[in-house]
Amino acid sequence: MEYRYSRFLWLVQFLGDLLLLNGAFYIAYFLTANVPSFPDVPDNYIFLHIVFNMAWIILAFAFNTYIYTTKRKRKLEGVLWNYVKIVSLHILIIFTFVGAIKGSYYSRGMILSSYIILSIGVLIWRIFFIYFINWYRRNGSNYRNVVILGTGPVGLQVMKHVISKDNTGYRFLGFLDDHTDNFIHRELVLGNLHSLKELPVQVDIIFCTLPLTASQNIREWIRYADNNLIRFHLVPDFRGFLNKKVDLEFYDDIPVLNIRKEPLENTINRIIKRLFDITFSLFVILFIFPWLFPILAIAIKISSKGPIFFVQKRSGLHNHEFDCYKFRSMRVNRDSDRRQAIVGDERITWLGKFLRKSNLDELPQFINVFIGNMSIVGPRPHMLKHTQEYSKIIDKFMVRHLIKPGITGWAQVNGYRGATTDNRYMLKRVRYDLWYVENWSFFLDIQIILMTVFNMLKGEKNAL
Repeated sequence: MEYRYSRFLWLVQFLGDLLLLNGAFYIAYFLTANVPSFPDVPDNYIFLHIVFNMAWIILAFAFNTYIYTTKRKRKLEGVLWNYVKIVSLHILIIFTFVGAIKGSYYSRGMILSSYIILSIGVLIWRIFFIYFINWYRRNGSNYRNVVILGTGPVGLQVMKHVISKDNTGYRFLGFLDDHTDNFIHRELVLGNLHSLKELPVQVDIIFCTLPLTASQNIREWIRYADNNLIRFHLVPDFRGFLNKKVDLEFYDDIPVLNIRKEPLENTINRIIKRLFDITFSLFVILFIFPWLFPILAIAIKISSKGPIFFVQKRSGLHNHEFDCYKFRSMRVNRDSDRRQAIVGDERITWLGKFLRKSNLDELPQFINVFIGNMSIVGPRPHMLKHTQEYSKIIDKFMVRHLIKPGITGWAQVNGYRGATTDNRYMLKRVRYDLWYVENWSFFLDIQIILMTVFNMLKGEKNAL
């Protein structure tokens, strides 16, 4: 649906962003004290300016579909959140560059100021652009004429989707069907199927909701749409056995409908996730463990007798057992593999309360991540006893094990962490885990990590 001048909308957004990026850089530079003013700008700042632009251009083209989408179904909060992720990656690239070249001569205040100005500018620009385009389309410009073939329940659902306020720029013309005797919205019917060729206005999009048994008619209308530059969308009815997103792929010319889309089945996605896990966990092991580990180890030894680590068998990828490492937060007891911790648990030490509340007890799991039996983000692993129990009473519980378990997860940042004494609570947790399995992306992992840090700083009521 990106034709006529719509194809240039991404370019307008890109050029606006680039202008803001350079403006933010120059404003921050001239507002920073102790740096040479124009025209005596040193070469190192000119080089940094070039890196600023190159990094943004690379990110813009790499993630074009995320930040420069011109699709009609898009929400403001989604677009803005994608920008937050892109800016975060840009910050990471720039500070990695400055650190790699040991650029102590660069003003950190200047770089930080440029990002503050850029963030404010991009926020205002993106909100203005989206509202302007939506206003422009609502006022009768850049619209697409839509016709729906079929007046069944699926056709009505498609109509509600097309005329919803989120889909500005669609103009619904009406329904076409040969069987409308029982259709209650007769005023929306334009005629029978063959009336399509006689409509007085140009049709841009056809949504076909006819039953698949009408294959002869469907083939005819596909051919007609192709020959008349009309976009044709076939809407099959799977409501009898599916009520969620599905994934369609082809084995040669054989269509195969996958009832569950799993992005991490893709080898490239798994490599990206694994590289991120290795980098992140290695950073923690090399730069945080050396000074924090001795402090916590001594404190654990003082708090109660027993080992520093608590090692427990847990269910991992494909339900394979692995040793999960934690800092010991309880007194040594015989129930650790049978009974989970609850509020006011007498087994938790005074230090353990702090470790659990701050999530520091999970820190050794970065070792699990580095050696490959866990990931930074993923469904939380359960003790073997719980896996056996919940797999029998919670539908689709085992689907969580299609990917590696994580230190943090989508369920946890949405409030479902801690003890699971209620099966309904576990059911909701599993639903969040399944959503993550089916909707994974690198940016989603970044979002979950940022949300985890935020939750740690503000405190979580479900943390034990």
